[in-house]
Amino acid sequence: MSLETLKTLFKRDLLRLKWEIESYKEEASLWKVDHAITNSAGNLCLHLVGNLNALIGVPFGKTDYKRDREAEFSLKNVHRSVLIKQIDATILTVEKSLETINEADLKNDSPIVPSKTEVTTVDYYLTHLALHLSYHLGQINYHRRFFE
Repeated sequence: MSLETLKTLFKRDLLRLKWEIESYKEEASLWKVDHAITNSAGNLCLHLVGNLNALIGVPFGKTDYKRDREAEFSLKNVHRSVLIKQIDATILTVEKSLETINEADLKNDSPIVPSKTEVTTVDYYLTHLALHLSYHLGQINYHRRFFE
């Protein structure tokens, strides 16, 4: 995938994430779960922010972000305004980090390998992360429509 396409997809889907979080009529609904839906939209949002900051910001943007993956799923009732600020900061981090890459870099080995069985290039790695974002964005969209 081209670098410009990746940049466009990350920005588009992070803006959609922000829209989804802002679209909850009742802030408490962000944190609802039931027997079939075990991850709240709030926790999925925290997970996406943590994932992109750790897996794009750190290796490409050289940020000092420290990920707490357990907290991404255990924190509850984080105020919506905090989630929105984190999304906005993540948009900037992803944009700045992707500016450090050029088209030729996409063919290089990935700085992080998603799975021990995968040999990956930067292109594959970033595409994997874009698809991960899209997957959870769909879950959040469903969650919002289900609980509201």
